[in-house]
Amino acid sequence: MAAAAPLSTTAWVAHNLGVAAELGGSLFGKFALNPSVSKIGSETDRGKVLSSAWNGYNIVNAISLGTVAVTWFTGRSRYNLSGKEVSRTARTLVLAKDWLVGSAVAVGIANGVGGILFAKQAPGGATPVASGTEPASDTPKTTATIQRTLDVLGNVNIVLLAGISAVTTILAMESGKSSRWSFITRFLP
Repeated sequence: MAAAAPLSTTAWVAHNLGVAAELGGSLFGKFALNPSVSKIGSETDRGKVLSSAWNGYNIVNAISLGTVAVTWFTGRSRYNLSGKEVSRTARTLVLAKDWLVGSAVAVGIANGVGGILFAKQAPGGATPVASGTEPASDTPKTTATIQRTLDVLGNVNIVLLAGISAVTTILAMESGKSSRWSFITRFLP
């Protein structure tokens, strides 16, 4: 059995850690942070905490998603890997993953920009909110629209990242069945 290609293995690990950090942060926000913000007594303090927490995690999200995209698209372009080297199924999965990663990057950028816009709607991010996903009765209309849009984009982000994780796993399993791919990987860095 040939030794694992160190650079390719490192990139794959970084890719998977990027997906995990991005998906884990999104799930934590959706199911823990956003609902818990409603426990804070002041609606404007809820907005401050929400803005501070999400915008504080933006750097982690940006690095994570950047790592996912760079490792995937570099491997695809530098080594001209299309999935055909493995099977017809792998080719379809590679194209699906291209779409998922590209879409996740677009949604990630929109989420980051939206979070910054949301925080700038009031001094110190003190926009009144009922919870992390629901505006308060006195939340300005524009701010409420931003908040609702961020909620939808957050859900889309979770689906895209779960899709990336699933396709990555299925591709790994598919490639494990290919003797041709096993031969090719001996030449990867």
